[in-house]
Amino acid sequence: MTTTDWPLLRTYSGRRLRRIALPLGGIGTGTVSLGGRGNLRDWEIVNRPAKGFHPGTAFFAIRTESPEGTVTTRAAEGPLDLSEYEGAHGSAAQSHGLPRFREATFGTAYPFGRLQLRDDDVPVEVDLEAFNPFVPTDVEASSWPVAVLRFVVTNRGDQPLTVSLAASLQNFIGRDGSTDVASDNYNSTATGASGPTGIRVDGVLLRSRGVDPAAEQYGSIALGVVDGQDLSRRTGWADRTWGDSLLDFWDDFSADGRLDERTSESATPIASVADRRTIEAGATERFTFLLGWHFPNRRAWEKPDIVGNHYTTLVDDAWTAICRFAPQLNGLERRTVAFVEDFLAGDLPDQVKEAALFNLSTLRTQTVFRTPDGRFFGWEGCSDHEGSCFGSCTHVWNYEQATPFLFGEIARSLREVEFGHATSDQGLMSFRVGLPLATSARDWQVAAADGQLGSLVKLYRDWRLSGDDEMLRSLWPAARRALEFCWIPGGWDADRDGVMEGCQHNTMDVEYYGPNPQMQSWYLAALRACEEMARSLGSADLADLADECRRMFEYGSAWMDEHLFNGEYYRHEIRPPASADEVAPGLRERMGAADPTNPVLQLGDGCLVDQLVGQHLARLTQLGSLHDTDHVVTTLRSILKHNGRSGFFGHFNHMRSYVLGDESAVLMCSYPRGNRPERPFPYFSEVMTGFEHILAVGLISEGLVDEGLKVIADIRARYDGERRNPFDEAECGHHYARAMASWGAVIALTGFDYDGRTGAMRFAPQVAGSRHFWSTGDAFGTVDLAEGTLHVREGSLRLTSIELPDRAPIDVPGGLGTAGDVVKLG
Repeated sequence: MTTTDWPLLRTYSGRRLRRIALPLGGIGTGTVSLGGRGNLRDWEIVNRPAKGFHPGTAFFAIRTESPEGTVTTRAAEGPLDLSEYEGAHGSAAQSHGLPRFREATFGTAYPFGRLQLRDDDVPVEVDLEAFNPFVPTDVEASSWPVAVLRFVVTNRGDQPLTVSLAASLQNFIGRDGSTDVASDNYNSTATGASGPTGIRVDGVLLRSRGVDPAAEQYGSIALGVVDGQDLSRRTGWADRTWGDSLLDFWDDFSADGRLDERTSESATPIASVADRRTIEAGATERFTFLLGWHFPNRRAWEKPDIVGNHYTTLVDDAWTAICRFAPQLNGLERRTVAFVEDFLAGDLPDQVKEAALFNLSTLRTQTVFRTPDGRFFGWEGCSDHEGSCFGSCTHVWNYEQATPFLFGEIARSLREVEFGHATSDQGLMSFRVGLPLATSARDWQVAAADGQLGSLVKLYRDWRLSGDDEMLRSLWPAARRALEFCWIPGGWDADRDGVMEGCQHNTMDVEYYGPNPQMQSWYLAALRACEEMARSLGSADLADLADECRRMFEYGSAWMDEHLFNGEYYRHEIRPPASADEVAPGLRERMGAADPTNPVLQLGDGCLVDQLVGQHLARLTQLGSLHDTDHVVTTLRSILKHNGRSGFFGHFNHMRSYVLGDESAVLMCSYPRGNRPERPFPYFSEVMTGFEHILAVGLISEGLVDEGLKVIADIRARYDGERRNPFDEAECGHHYARAMASWGAVIALTGFDYDGRTGAMRFAPQVAGSRHFWSTGDAFGTVDLAEGTLHVREGSLRLTSIELPDRAPIDVPGGLGTAGDVVKLG
């Protein structure tokens, strides 16, 4: 690869470098983040979030020497932000005292980050290229516990230069940003990966003798150089006082660009590795460093039980990981570039590409992990030092659309856990699944109405995308129980009329009492999904169930339009029970109203941002219209009218602030007709991007394309690098799963549909242009309607026909599509 081969979407400079932290790591491995100036920040590789945590020493340095002996030495970083200048003892910034480049520019298209460093006093141009492979459909290729850090150095003078790059890292094993049990750590030199490919890795392996092998913080870290030319390294820095350990390193490196060994008695010794080369006038050299990690002892959510990590079962330590990775680097990089180029080449607006692509970074953060059996789990998000809201929470993960369309294996893993482990014999799905699965899956014993109903819609979606009839047959008994749980005495729809009247715990972390648009929309989508699944399975009793689902759907849909639509939007009809005993067990969670007979924390007459969420997901999954289409469009326009804000200087918010000042956003809820409950549901005055993204999907799906695009543009304007990190759309925690609803806009704008049961693919674009990206979860590629070709980039799929606007369906000879295939469209 060359420096010009990486696709870029956004560029940041100046103050917009301030908040940038691009996560580098694999799915389920944790990450270390590349900061906007080139610093490595937020070291979240030790089984937990660790915002703000970094080793005492972690930096790269570059030295140049001319034939006349003129030497420059710099940290390979851009200037500090002005906000980091002041402190009680001077700047508290990491590596604050090191000389650095005057100018820095950060370019990115996730998962790629390219930092350009420039300084007239330094005779080279330096580009730091950082990434981790990301290949949709291939979970393992996207799950390496490795950060690639490549320095592309160009000699801009007319004489050859001797150039050295050095990496230094403190052995912090035993520390995770919250706990410090580091003791008797040690570093050793390591060499490997010189097998059939001829690729060699030299570096250092960081381990510990003093950290308990059963501790969360136990593990190893590796730092290596790929195909170094004149390699030198230290396993320790000199133990000196008054900062002279750093002085000794800097003097040693500046002297000749090589490192001499030192001994250290420190419990957390610093290791360094350097590579020295000659760069001819006008020429470019690439120095590739690999940072790897291996921390096997992940806990079970908030319990002391150790459940482990999938990625650590594949290798013995961090050095083995980077040695196995190095020979595959070029191929994985090409595949990642191909994905991003395919995606960016599509004719979608930049704000949609940015929102969809950048939020994929959540799949690499401590929000998610994989247990040794390969199953995928997720927190809702990450607090600074611990996971936020455990259990692959169904009512949050309902919204995201990235896994089903990019990593079908992950989506199906979530469904298997929801129905195969979290659903009781009665049909109650614990909306937070416990770990270990074998003993704790259903410990939570509370059902969320939206979470359970949404899981039925997701099961239908994932079965339809995959065409996996065996998956449906295996999970259907639990899915049927989950549906019929709606009808238990004291339940959500005990009278089976298709209307959700009962106590409905939901994603607002409270219970709604009585019919409301949000839960009713989910219910209608679930009834339609179950109707389709039951009919496909074919037995007589399931045909009766399908008919019953259709009956309830039709009545519930008509009832909602007649009784909840107020001419502008759908409202909540509060119906408290006569007593708490009327509420079935498992429907109430402790955060809601203490007295159900006089419930506080209700929606009431509010105009809710996601009141039609079920309709939006029904559009993406081809379940059709759930409500009167005119009412839907009117409601969407009303949400923008009443909840949209341009400027928040006059807005009162008693909860969390995710939008401030002159920013534009869509409120969770407004009360344009008055009659606001004294205590509405908790988040009514907030703004949260996941809900805005699903609103944008709904707007686009109903033909209000410009309005949907503005919602997305306003979100991304708030994540501009200066105000907030572009790779961290927060809600109840950093890297919040719900924000991956942003991928839904890609589906809605391209009008993409794929039915894995029949092999039929369809496009009905809502934007100008002819080139579009497509993905099924098991394959992806591009279609060019003008050129008349469909390209399968990765994966395989059954492909029997392609439907395009205003054309008869096109049959695909052979009925299959595999990586590299090009299908002619007529």
